[in-house]
Amino acid sequence: MHVGPALYPFLARHPDIQLTLELDDRRVDATSDGFDAVIRHGPIADTYLVAWQLATSRRVLVASPAYLQRHGAPRSLAELEGHRGIFYMHRGGGDWRFTDEGQVRAVGGRPGMVLNNGDMMRDAAIAGLGITLLPLFIVSGALADGTLRVVDVGVDAEQEYIYIAHADGRNPSAKLRAVAAWLREAFGSPPYWDVEYTRFLAARRAAVA
Repeated sequence: MHVGPALYPFLARHPDIQLTLELDDRRVDATSDGFDAVIRHGPIADTYLVAWQLATSRRVLVASPAYLQRHGAPRSLAELEGHRGIFYMHRGGGDWRFTDEGQVRAVGGRPGMVLNNGDMMRDAAIAGLGITLLPLFIVSGALADGTLRVVDVGVDAEQEYIYIAHADGRNPSAKLRAVAAWLREAFGSPPYWDVEYTRFLAARRAAVA
C-alpha cells in the first residue's frame, strides 16, 4: 500500500539501481537469508540488526459498525478483554499493547481469528468478525469511508515505528542509505497517513458540531 508507491519514483529516477523486493510477513534473518536490509513495523528484538527509523506508526482499535451494534463498544481495557479479537500471529498474546498511566499493558481478548497479514485482518474486521488493533497506514481508508470505526477504550496503543534495518557489522551501501532517506521523505514526519486521519477526525467533529 505504501512501500511500492514510495519506491517507484525512486527507481524511475535511478534506473541503474536493480531492486529485488520480497514481500512476506515472516521475520526473515537478514544475514543468513542474503538480504541487504529488511523493512519492519513494530519492535525489533534482533540484537544483530542496526535499525534506522523511517516513520512513526500509530495503531488504533477498530471494528465494523455492525459488530459494534451487535456487541456494543468497549469503553475500557477491562471491557475490551471480553470481546472477540482478530490478532496478528507473530505477536502472540502481546498483540494488544497499550500505554496506561506510563505503564505498558497487554490485553488479550477472545481470539476469533489469528492472521499473519494486516490487510486480511482489516478485511475480517470490516466483515464484522471482531475488534482488531492495526496501524493507521492499513485502516485509514476504511475509517474514512465508514466501513470501520475507532474503538475508544480511554488509552492509546503503545507507540510503534517503521524501520529499515541492516545486519550489524555490515557497512551499508550508498544505495541503501539513499533508499532509506527516500522512504523517510516519502512517508513524512508525521507520516501522511496520520495527517489524513487527523484531517478526517477534524472534518467529522466539524460536521457533528
